[in-house]
Amino acid sequence: MDRVAESRKEPDDQRKLRESMGRIAHKVLVLSGKGGVGKSTVAVNLALSLMHAGKRVGLLDVDIHGPSVPKMLKLEGESIRTESNAMLPVELGDLKVMSIGFLLDRPEDAVIWRGPMKMGVIKQFLVDVAWGDLDYLVIDAPPGTGDEPLSICQLITDADGAVVVTTPQEVALAAVRKSISFCRQLNMPVLGVVENMSGFVCSACGQRSEIFGSGGGERLAREMNVPFLGRIPIEPEVTASGDAGIPYIQKYADTATGRAFAEVIRPMLGADSPRPPEKAGNGEPREKEGTMRIAIPMAEGKLTAHFGHCERFALIDVDPEAKTILKKREVEAPEHQPGLFPRWLAQQGAHLIIAGGMGANAQNLFARSGIKVLTGASPQAPEALVTAYLEGTLLTGENVCDH
Repeated sequence: MDRVAESRKEPDDQRKLRESMGRIAHKVLVLSGKGGVGKSTVAVNLALSLMHAGKRVGLLDVDIHGPSVPKMLKLEGESIRTESNAMLPVELGDLKVMSIGFLLDRPEDAVIWRGPMKMGVIKQFLVDVAWGDLDYLVIDAPPGTGDEPLSICQLITDADGAVVVTTPQEVALAAVRKSISFCRQLNMPVLGVVENMSGFVCSACGQRSEIFGSGGGERLAREMNVPFLGRIPIEPEVTASGDAGIPYIQKYADTATGRAFAEVIRPMLGADSPRPPEKAGNGEPREKEGTMRIAIPMAEGKLTAHFGHCERFALIDVDPEAKTILKKREVEAPEHQPGLFPRWLAQQGAHLIIAGGMGANAQNLFARSGIKVLTGASPQAPEALVTAYLEGTLLTGENVCDH
């Protein structure tokens, strides 16, 4: 081979990067110019919202010095396995997760690296991790405009763009303006601005308090001529969920905040190309893209008050957008064994369980399998419960079983 041909040959690491990222349809970077605005909370819940919409999703935490994704997903203590010279991401249902936190001996260990080492490990996460075929890769970057977001922008040249997170007050907005300017200088599209911690509604009296002000994110979006994706209210459960390792959207999807996360991902879903119908574990395809399968644990034809006492499951396919039931079938529950139901229902293709009572440990296991759980529903026929859920009128009370 002559020297001219040699110089034109694509370097091996660039080829591997192109091939790995070529299997991922959409790459989305979550940025903020300021720390403490809830950027990782937004990234985690956006990834889960996309997964609940039926998408194959990866979540990459490139915060080298302060990785928080393992804690927020209750994956602390997980370690990375390798197969065929590739690192296998930690799987949480249909979500694939990678973080520097999985490579530390202890969560409190400090990573003291300069720029080139950080870019090297980020490149390794993109090239040497077996992401496979994904619809979305959500990348949680540390605050600011330093090495980590710069590395991502330089390595992923075909990214869809960045979601920029801010809180309403001016001290945060000033830093977030720099993030938008950063994106423009690097030709990274800005998908839009999310205003986090936007108002607090008292659960006792219903009065709304603008703790950090309101509307700053929307004003910034207008000023910088970028889309405004929505407001995420302040809720104590958001903090509690993150600390407990159960993503907020997993448990509180039907709250105002849960619906706000769903609105934020709507433009991203609009950009996604249709996928062929997936098959559930029983080999039966779902009706069409965007459908959802809801599982109802039953005894004597109605929802059972105690999940562990169910005799059968109603599996009901629905179209959430049209608010219609597409199909229902019933299956015998397998013999009750610890940890069996989450795996079995994941194989059945369930996205959501409407339950009367369920212990906290079981809820955590379902969360790890990517299945959302609603507890506190009253004993009714499955169709009635699902119809109420679709109409937004499902009443849930106290969890009657928490052991």
